[in-house]
Amino acid sequence: MSDGAQLEPHAAAATAQGKRRFSIVWIVPLVALAIGGWLAFKAIREKGPTITIAFATADGLEAGKTKIKFKDVEIGQVESIALNDDASTVVVTAKMVKGSEPYLTDQVKFWVVRPRISGGSVSGLSTMLSGAYIGIDGNRAGSPSRHFTGLEVPPVVTVGQPGRHFVLQAEALGSLDIGAPVYYRQIQVGQVVGYGFDREGKAVNIKIFVEAPHHVRVTENTRFWNASGFDVTLNAQGLKVETQSMVSILTGGIAFDLPEETQPGEAAGENALFYLYADHNASQEKKYTLRNYYVLLFDESVRGLSIGAPVELYGIKLGEVVDLKLEFDADKRKFTVPVTVAVEPERLGITQVERARKIFENDPDALTKVLVEEQGLRAQLQSANLLTGQLMVNLVFVPDAPKATLSMRNGVQVIPTVPGSFERLQEGLSKIVANLEKVKFDQVSGELQHTLKEAKSAAAEIGGLAKKLNAETMPGLQATLVELQKTLVEVQQGVGKDSPLNYSATKTLEELSLTLRALRELANTLDSQPQSILFGKEKKTGE
Repeated sequence: MSDGAQLEPHAAAATAQGKRRFSIVWIVPLVALAIGGWLAFKAIREKGPTITIAFATADGLEAGKTKIKFKDVEIGQVESIALNDDASTVVVTAKMVKGSEPYLTDQVKFWVVRPRISGGSVSGLSTMLSGAYIGIDGNRAGSPSRHFTGLEVPPVVTVGQPGRHFVLQAEALGSLDIGAPVYYRQIQVGQVVGYGFDREGKAVNIKIFVEAPHHVRVTENTRFWNASGFDVTLNAQGLKVETQSMVSILTGGIAFDLPEETQPGEAAGENALFYLYADHNASQEKKYTLRNYYVLLFDESVRGLSIGAPVELYGIKLGEVVDLKLEFDADKRKFTVPVTVAVEPERLGITQVERARKIFENDPDALTKVLVEEQGLRAQLQSANLLTGQLMVNLVFVPDAPKATLSMRNGVQVIPTVPGSFERLQEGLSKIVANLEKVKFDQVSGELQHTLKEAKSAAAEIGGLAKKLNAETMPGLQATLVELQKTLVEVQQGVGKDSPLNYSATKTLEELSLTLRALRELANTLDSQPQSILFGKEKKTGE
């Protein structure tokens, strides 16, 4: 107890301290934290979108190295490459730069740029040293997207270039490819930038780009045609070969122009749709709005007749074949081939237009009825090309054809038919063969052999007679000819120029001439002085 008392005076008294002040030591970490937060915020704010691109193969692509370029400007980089779930494609994950979001739509296109030879040109040679990269065709149109499918064939980039796109619809692509040239009067003014099927998958849509200022030449009445290869025409002027260029022969091409005697019309807008004709001649054909359908019933082979074959009258095309099939006629118990043709009446030039219009308004079938029932209009098959064997439908007038009336078949007019030229040829040959089959060649052969024997016997007899004539008659005949020759010589000597006979005849003729002259003078004297026969000739005065 005493010890505690002794220690108590020596303990220090407790004192109260005030609030501590902020230490300058904390400034450094706080500044570092602020800078880090600002950098993190800046990085997040400036961070571009992450996208995925599906390719068929990763050839030439490397994670962390391969760039994404637009017009040779880097706008992204590949971060990772992996296979999809079923290993059918390669999924490339790429980081894009800030500001690329407006161009990442479902209309954008990605492709791998590698060295490539296509369409008569070489591209991507720079990648042989720097390596492949992913190209992009930015497009603001469409909906935003972050997942894309890469193209295997590089497209033609036209973003930002002055000009206009157009869509051509064709039945098949043919030899056209991306980059194929587009010509206007044999001058290249554009190129093919893409192609694909239409919505129904029954046609091919070819997208082209025409550069400015030539895009204004494309109007609503412009015609496009396939200028691939070359066109060969053989007509009365001779052989004619047409082509746009050597490039179009090798890689294909498209040309456009206005048909002859056609007004341009309004300018065509962006992505306007046009039909792509097969060739230049097809593009120049006039368009007709009216089409009348007729049925032709053939009971002969139609091999070589196809849909699209022409229907002609006097060598002028009036329409084409649109359908043909084989049917069995139960009533007649035979097969027939109904051929449906479409005739464009606007191709007909009718001189008396007003009169014809009144007739046709009252009876639209009046013209066909008159032609069939009164003029003998008939349809027949005719060869269109001897080399290919193609057939066409030829409308002819047969005045002596059996009478026929215009009938209907399933609501369509039926034009009577007559056998074609080839069919008539076959029929004629069949008749000749049938007549030849009736000839009894065995009997003819026997009679011919008998005739030949008789002719041989007669020839032998003639030969014997000739020998006998030569042995017996010829010597006497030859002696007679010798005597005759001697006689002719003697006659010539007797009547020659210096022969006595010739001299005597000359003297006789001279005396006869003097006698005739005296008789003529006597006759004149008696005529003028008939009394001189009694009293004598009177003397003239002065004698």
